[in-house]
Amino acid sequence: MKPRTALTLALVLSILGSLAWLTLRIVRATAAPSALDLPTTRVKRGKVILTVAARGDLQGGNSEMLTAPMTGGGDMAITYLREPGEVVNPGDVVVQFDTTEQDYRLKEAEADYAEAQQQVIKAEADAESTAEESRYAMLSAQADVKQAEIETRRNPIVAEITARQNILALEAAKNRERQATQDFTNKQTTSAAGIAIQKAAENKARVMADIAQKNIDNMTLKAKSGGYVNIQQNTRQNMMYWGMQLPPFQLGDTTNAGMAIAQIPDLKSWEVSAQVGELDRGHLAEGQHVSIRVVALAGKEFPGRVKYIGGTTGMPWDRHFEARIALDQPAPELRPGMTSNMVITVDTLDNVLWIPSQALFESDGRSFVYSRGPSGFAPHDVTLVQRSESQAVVTGIAEGDLVALSTPDQQTRSGGSIQQDGAMKALQK
Repeated sequence: MKPRTALTLALVLSILGSLAWLTLRIVRATAAPSALDLPTTRVKRGKVILTVAARGDLQGGNSEMLTAPMTGGGDMAITYLREPGEVVNPGDVVVQFDTTEQDYRLKEAEADYAEAQQQVIKAEADAESTAEESRYAMLSAQADVKQAEIETRRNPIVAEITARQNILALEAAKNRERQATQDFTNKQTTSAAGIAIQKAAENKARVMADIAQKNIDNMTLKAKSGGYVNIQQNTRQNMMYWGMQLPPFQLGDTTNAGMAIAQIPDLKSWEVSAQVGELDRGHLAEGQHVSIRVVALAGKEFPGRVKYIGGTTGMPWDRHFEARIALDQPAPELRPGMTSNMVITVDTLDNVLWIPSQALFESDGRSFVYSRGPSGFAPHDVTLVQRSESQAVVTGIAEGDLVALSTPDQQTRSGGSIQQDGAMKALQK
């Protein structure tokens, strides 16, 4: 009897358990949409400050950039370089390049210049010698003419043949005189031209020597203003790959003409350079207030303003633009390269309806929220006024309405039919 009683009791308990489980399933299946476990919030009214957050690096505004000189040569080796962050004064040497090749060129140019000077002296001496010879020939010809004229005075008392000879001798003397005079003028012109050519060569050699000396002077980069030395990245690498961290220039590195080697920021006008996403470009404008917090200086906040907004660049899936933020009140403990977090105040709206940004959904050009109604959460169209990373200002909904923070992805039963909630219902509406 006892085993039969135990079996009957077990069967009864099993039937009761099955009935309880079936009842619970029915209750859950017929529960109202309001019982769904969704994160929710209520539409609020008040003052909304729209902001854009960004991160950038601190640097001096109007920085002085020191670049490799345009010497026209090939590689230039760095023989002296200041340490990163080292303080320099105006006139201090920051970068020095190897001048071996330029020294050789200077010596060659100086030798050419000295040779050209001697060529000018030689040309002037030759011109003077030629002028003396030509002058002597001209004076001799003039003396011959005078001698011939004297002889022609005797023509009335001499034989006719002799007189004729005297006349011919006078004409020949005059011809030699004219030729000597012409030769004297031509040789003077030729000598002057020769001297001018040698002087032009001398000037050319002097200019080459001056250029060589200037190139040597340019290979020493000095600071025009005081500040901290910020060594630039060495982009001249044999192998580069995506995401590679380029090293800064070091002593002994080689560089090409025109490459930026070091930067001296203007410590009186600090600014932060940040890369901001393309979606926030329409929200930013020059002059907007910015709150800046430097990571290395915890607890300190620096006010600033938007100084410059650059063009949009980057891949189609990662478009961004440069924004420069000027600090209104710099501090002496700031250093170039410090990471800074910024909050840019875009706009301030008073007495507006707002919800968290995650409660606003968009699809096919529509903006809507999931508002709670008698049958559960359903899509409700709203008009987006302004939006930031955390808040969205909307119209078309009442203050205090309960909205979902995520998309309802369950199916609920209402009136014996299956009703779909979520994005599918919003798209079909």
